[in-house]
Amino acid sequence: MCERAARATELPFFVAPPLSVNQPTPAIVAQSAVRRLPRWALVLLCLAYVLPGFIGREPWKNADIAAFGYMAAMAFGDSGWLTPQLLGLAPEFDALLPYWLGAWAIQLAPGWMTAAFAARIPFALLLVTTLLATWYCVYYLARSPRAQPVAFAFGGEAQPIDYARAMADAGLLALIACLGLAQLSHETTPSVAQLACAALAFYAAAAAPHHLARAGVALVVGLVGLGISGAPALAMLLGMGIALTSGLNDAAHDPATQPHRIRRRWTLFVLLVTACVALLATHLDVWRWRIGLYGSAGRDWAGTGRLLIWFTWPAWPLAVWTVWRWRRQLSSRHVAVPLWFVSICTAVALLTPNSERSLLLGLPALAALAAFALPTLRRSVASLIDWFTLLFFSSIAVAIWVVWIALQTGVPAQPAASVARLVPGFVPTFSPTGFGVALAATLAWAWLVKWRAGRHRTVIWKSLVLPASGAALGWLLLLSLWLPVLDYARSHRDTARAVVQRITPPGCVEVLGLSRGQIASYRYHGGLSLRNPGVVAQCPWLLVDAEVQSTLHLVIDLTQWTLVANVNRATDGNENVLLFGRSGF
Repeated sequence: MCERAARATELPFFVAPPLSVNQPTPAIVAQSAVRRLPRWALVLLCLAYVLPGFIGREPWKNADIAAFGYMAAMAFGDSGWLTPQLLGLAPEFDALLPYWLGAWAIQLAPGWMTAAFAARIPFALLLVTTLLATWYCVYYLARSPRAQPVAFAFGGEAQPIDYARAMADAGLLALIACLGLAQLSHETTPSVAQLACAALAFYAAAAAPHHLARAGVALVVGLVGLGISGAPALAMLLGMGIALTSGLNDAAHDPATQPHRIRRRWTLFVLLVTACVALLATHLDVWRWRIGLYGSAGRDWAGTGRLLIWFTWPAWPLAVWTVWRWRRQLSSRHVAVPLWFVSICTAVALLTPNSERSLLLGLPALAALAAFALPTLRRSVASLIDWFTLLFFSSIAVAIWVVWIALQTGVPAQPAASVARLVPGFVPTFSPTGFGVALAATLAWAWLVKWRAGRHRTVIWKSLVLPASGAALGWLLLLSLWLPVLDYARSHRDTARAVVQRITPPGCVEVLGLSRGQIASYRYHGGLSLRNPGVVAQCPWLLVDAEVQSTLHLVIDLTQWTLVANVNRATDGNENVLLFGRSGF
């Protein structure tokens, strides 16, 4: 043991030998390995990840623009606050809180701010809340007595607070690195609110032994928020899991742990909050049963497996390694609590249609599990992660730049031709701001790669710097260099403007067969007053989805209408619409 401790002071972390009586933890970490990641660097990385996607873009189809449509309808008095509707259509997600937040933001926004940007502000804050909650979750879990590294015979092991901070930095980096987090976390949908609330519930479970009052507030906000954000069943499952794991505070290993009386009161409080969430969901009628095993009924299990792999990459291999290396301590809080959250969210993802949105809620806990793999990784494995990440994200960055250059100059010809085929009619534009941001991000990546390849003392979070920075780089490049083409391909803006150009004057329009996203787009981008069709035409114009043309005569009296135009969506032939004018108008 003495020799091992002496080596650990030189090698900050390495694989521990098999567990024994003298070694209660597989983590062997020296003090030199737990230096804090510079706060300015961590803040800049978070800003580079959060801001793109919330600034400058149009609402995208389908869930993003549809959710915004309900928010705008509530803000402008076209929908009830307890029963959100869009021309009589209920939202796809039975949620209330996300629509309330967006509607309040629209109402409070100054006149110069667009409604779409105002609605994104609370969701950007929700993403920030998720990142902060994840950091503190890992911090408090790492302070658990059984999560601490081995104490060396002659000192030099990592100090508890420094170790917890370094592990928290690693957990946050692991979350940002998850590929599936980028798009879904930047939408104005109930999924973002559910993600933040799940992270708060996770924080409550992690922080309860240290700050009971803060944990109680976070628990109430998290579980109640989940309940009225479209996930009451998940809120109850997580609440029961928190109650079950509340006794795992390592009492036998920490003489300063909470008394049994306090732990029992906390458990009862968790159960009471969970019951209140169930009652609230029942009162607001947001219960919907979506659980179903889709295996023999046509579930694409191969596709689900691929989703699990790429959506949670690179956190899932590290999380699996954590479970293996800490397998003799599965009842410890730092393993049991995140493992429960991950297991529940994964099970829900396998049993519901919206797999990716259910997996999204488990990413903070998965990142926490991934962080606890780092004290047990071999140097060769850490180097493999670095080289794979370097090649992967550098290739993505080069591809994004090459396609952008091809759009601007026509050279090389093949990428330009491919984009022209995918988005016909798109006219490239040059944005100095977007170019400057993308160039600065690319130079920062080059500097980071040079720093990582240099001879520096190893710190515990070092292996996750490149994955997190690479994910932020790819997302930032997409939302700066490719933003115009993404807006053209993923928004209904141009189609709505093409319809408005044919309507003189723009005003009342009856609609039939349009999706929620199309209805929201024509209201927002076109400024049209939309109505459902009646037996007798009430508006001078009628807008119909082209797919219902064959049955149109069964719904309305076609003698009242004359076909004016067939408006095609350049990037999606399934969203073409027919514009009719009222006969004799």
